[in-house]
Amino acid sequence: MRTQINQLFEKIQSLEAELEEEVKERRRSYGYKLEQGRLFITREARERQAALKLGLRRYLIDSGVLTILTAPFIYAVAIPVFLLDVVASLYQAVCFRVYGVKQVKRRDYVVFDRHRLPYLNVIQKVNCFYCSYANGVIAYVHEIASRTEQYWCPIKHAERLAGTHRRYDGFLEYGDVGEYPDSLEEQRQRLRNEGDTPPGPQGPTE
Repeated sequence: MRTQINQLFEKIQSLEAELEEEVKERRRSYGYKLEQGRLFITREARERQAALKLGLRRYLIDSGVLTILTAPFIYAVAIPVFLLDVVASLYQAVCFRVYGVKQVKRRDYVVFDRHRLPYLNVIQKVNCFYCSYANGVIAYVHEIASRTEQYWCPIKHAERLAGTHRRYDGFLEYGDVGEYPDSLEEQRQRLRNEGDTPPGPQGPTE
């Protein structure tokens, strides 16, 4: 059973690699590419996108009064997100060192590059900066939480979950007491030996 699951995850990883190549090709068609983490946009693409930029006045008018009035509620969420960022970073800096678990690289999840898009005005760039930060922090904390769960309680739920993290499918089956507690230590050792795995699904290993 475990072998079949591993084979399925190998297929998923193969499809992801194929998808990444298709994404790279689409990027080139849009006039930009990523090389060693650096973004390059062609002059033609910049000029074409800049021509589509919406002025601030037109943007505010199109947004509508109600949308503008909700802005303070949206940006107020930045406070708990920032606190979550700080606390989660402190938590893994202390606890993961004790557990012998590799710390999550924040820069893999919190990325700011949308401000370089020529077709965005100042307000849109600020909005994109905020969304990049908030969603990036949530994804960053999600990965920290998944490593914590694998270390302390790598057991699946009896009920099917609407959304799971990339480690969940490698957890122990609910009620499989024969695999516990030896497999708990196996899960922990696997986590300690884990390299710098980029974000994405991760299947179980034998």
